Amino acid sequence: MSLSNGTKLPNPFDLDDSQILDKVYLTHLHDDDKCDKDVLFHIVSNVILRSKLAESRGAITGFKPEFPTLKLISCQMIMTPHGERYVHQTTMWILQRLKTYSWDAKALVTLAAFALEYGNLLYLTDTSTADQLVNSLKQLNQIQNRKVTVPATDLVVLIMEVFNHIRDWATWSGVGYDTLEVPSLSDALQDIHVAVYWIIASIVAATGNINGVSDYKLSDFKGKLSSVDSKLKEHLKLSKGQIDSVEQNLKRKKAISNPKDIVDILKILLQRDGDNLLIYDGSTKSKTNIEVFKGKYVLLFISSLNKVEDEILLLNYIYDRLKDNPQEMKGYKKEDFKILWIPIFEGDQKIKFDSLKNKIKFYAVEYFSELPGIGLIREIFNYWDKPVVPVLSPLSDIINDDAMNLIFQWGIDAFPFRKKDGDELDQKWKWFWDVTKRLNLGIQVKGDRYIFIYGGGDKKWIQDFTMALEKTKRHEAILRADAIIEHYHIGKDDPKIVPRFWIEIESKTLKKHQDALDCKIQGIVKSLLCLKQDPQGWVILTKGYNVKLLGHGEPMYQTLADFDIWKDKVLQKEGFDIAFKEHYETKIKETYVKQPCAIINVDNNINGNVIATISCPNPTCGREMEVSSVNYKCCHRDHATQNGKI
Repeated sequence: MSLSNGTKLPNPFDLDDSQILDKVYLTHLHDDDKCDKDVLFHIVSNVILRSKLAESRGAITGFKPEFPTLKLISCQMIMTPHGERYVHQTTMWILQRLKTYSWDAKALVTLAAFALEYGNLLYLTDTSTADQLVNSLKQLNQIQNRKVTVPATDLVVLIMEVFNHIRDWATWSGVGYDTLEVPSLSDALQDIHVAVYWIIASIVAATGNINGVSDYKLSDFKGKLSSVDSKLKEHLKLSKGQIDSVEQNLKRKKAISNPKDIVDILKILLQRDGDNLLIYDGSTKSKTNIEVFKGKYVLLFISSLNKVEDEILLLNYIYDRLKDNPQEMKGYKKEDFKILWIPIFEGDQKIKFDSLKNKIKFYAVEYFSELPGIGLIREIFNYWDKPVVPVLSPLSDIINDDAMNLIFQWGIDAFPFRKKDGDELDQKWKWFWDVTKRLNLGIQVKGDRYIFIYGGGDKKWIQDFTMALEKTKRHEAILRADAIIEHYHIGKDDPKIVPRFWIEIESKTLKKHQDALDCKIQGIVKSLLCLKQDPQGWVILTKGYNVKLLGHGEPMYQTLADFDIWKDKVLQKEGFDIAFKEHYETKIKETYVKQPCAIINVDNNINGNVIATISCPNPTCGREMEVSSVNYKCCHRDHATQNGKI
């Protein structure tokens, strides 16, 4: 190497990290050259730190790079003239020489070259013997005039510490972690480049001092090296946390592929090793053990804490309905179903969570830092900030990957919340919506809007009901609840459409009962035909395509007329339809309690087809009416059927 004029070279202490990075990065090509890093590291550690790391490895006959490379670098460092600018020049020369080695190998090879001279000095200084050869070598190396000073020793120890940090980085980088999962490894690369530069520069300076060529203030080099090492250690600390998270995620992913049961999968997703995870019970406002879910079906409500009030109201409603009528349905028991909220925190949201948890009736996870299984939660349940409600069986099988829309549309009617339950409900009413389309009634179903479909022969009732609807849909309470109400009067524009509508409905009775779905449809048709008999009018209330209520004229009108009485329940309950239905049921009893018997007059010329089964129009009754001459009569005795229910 020919030395250039030192005045043209920069002083490394005048360069900031970004300037050093620009110069260093240009020297690197690729990592093609082989370096037996493990072997070389153990040898270098044995020499520099006088450790015993290499003793157990047995005899080492060779390694890469070979001796000439190390000796050449060693000689170049010894030949470096005094001056920080020349230290920089030699450092850049070494980096250029090692341009095809990895970054950790550049530092390690330079350390090995330093160990040739440093180790020789240590050995000859410490060895006391009468052996003439050793004594002659001491004289040739002028050991009596040279010694390893404390500053040199301190610098060498720091160099090894920093190199070990670079080695950790290289080891982790070699594993091949996804940079999105362990971004700090990539972030640390800039510090690695600068750290390698200052390791080599420090070695060059230390070599000059121990050989008597220079007399550098090694504490300056130590300061620079310590500064870059502090940044590197911070990145490594972050990397370690990210790597631990990745490894834990892999461990959890392996465990979750074969969970024992629902409790096991919840522990994998929610519980850190060694933690005793407690669950908040919204019904008792107390803590309970995760074992409460053993043997249960679990609706996992996964959401952020932002704008989830509607979902909480809905799930509170589901919680209440699961407590009602706990008899077996479709082979499932309602009491075997539980709801667990897994809130995903975004920063410090403890106060907000405390406010929300006081509103819930179901269970919730109290975990104010990132959940240990958040990666799996996103991957398995496809959670990306939009609320989801996967349903899991007692054996942890996913029976519905997201029942949220199903519950919003059908509520408890969708129990046990499988996808096929939603499909059955859709099919249960599909024929009805097909009728509205065939007759071109102009009914537009949009999202979760509430729709009143109504008709009847009493013009005054029609007028009063329409006015009550208009008043209600514009009420402040409805606007505050973000509820949208639309209504369609069948026959308003074309009276001829009314008989066609009922003919279409009645035609469903001609179909043979082939399966359970047909039986349900026949029950609906029977209820609709019962509504038709109401002398005032009839009403169908839907939420989207979900038919929520089949109602008789007078109690439906009275329910709307009383809106100011129950308006607050629209927000307190789980929606307009729930509050409406609750008040409607009270009006039914009030409206018909004064009518001990219901009578339907039948036209003359009774024939066998007419004297048949006619259901009582009283919605609280539904019994088959007695035939009395030309009148059908029912006095609501005995046990009521489910006619009129949906």
